[in-house]
Amino acid sequence: MRFAPAAAVCALALTASLTACGGEGAVQASPPEQASNPLCARASRQWPTTVSGQKARKVTTKSSTVHAWGDPAIIARCGVASPGPTATGCVSVDGIDWVGSKLSDGGRYITYGRTPAIEVLVPTKYNSLPPLGAFTQAVRQIPQGTHRCS
Repeated sequence: MRFAPAAAVCALALTASLTACGGEGAVQASPPEQASNPLCARASRQWPTTVSGQKARKVTTKSSTVHAWGDPAIIARCGVASPGPTATGCVSVDGIDWVGSKLSDGGRYITYGRTPAIEVLVPTKYNSLPPLGAFTQAVRQIPQGTHRCS
């Protein structure tokens, strides 16, 4: 899998505001701009119970469109902007297309061809096999558009 360097730079700044401190406290994360989209409400009802064997954690927002698991936290947010057409960093898991980018502390994955998109931030601890399959049911609540990984 190849990653887009430009996306990584943009994501790094975003990730800095989303990452959690270690320990038992709530994960600091905020809902994205399109979080109020009704499709995000549908998707959030399908968040997995566990991701990579990690249990859910509290987040600092009351929005159900943001969820976290484990320590360090894997963070999922529904309502991010869908990436434009790309051939770089595109991967398909369980029939769901994702665009991945490498971050200094893990990876960022955004659903491809769906609006609104779901973003999953995966710390390095889990990134050797990103747990994207855990999000299949949630992502399927948002219809696939015309953009697909090729």
